Amino acid sequence: MPLAIMRLWHGRVPLEKADEYERFLIERAVPDYGSVDGLLKIYFTRKDEEGVAHFLLVTVWDSMESIKKFAGENPEMAKYYPEDDDFLLEKEKYVQHYRVFYEG
Repeated sequence: MPLAIMRLWHGRVPLEKADEYERFLIERAVPDYGSVDGLLKIYFTRKDEEGVAHFLLVTVWDSMESIKKFAGENPEMAKYYPEDDDFLLEKEKYVQHYRVFYEG
């Protein structure tokens, strides 16, 4: 039985829009994720390189059922907001899930 499930989503944004996208994620996505029971931890990260900001959103959930409450019946599919069209260079179709088998 896994301790938890880690969900990873990656997106790329032009560097000139990255600060605004950070604010958008905090104001729009964080409350959405947080509204779902079963969310254990949330890490929104950013790495800037050569005109592009990479965003890696790492969320930790208590079960795949909780992830489905957030993402829908196909939890391997990325979830997007209408506003993402104003920021993202492309919309990656899939997220990744990892089983957490140890936590220190």
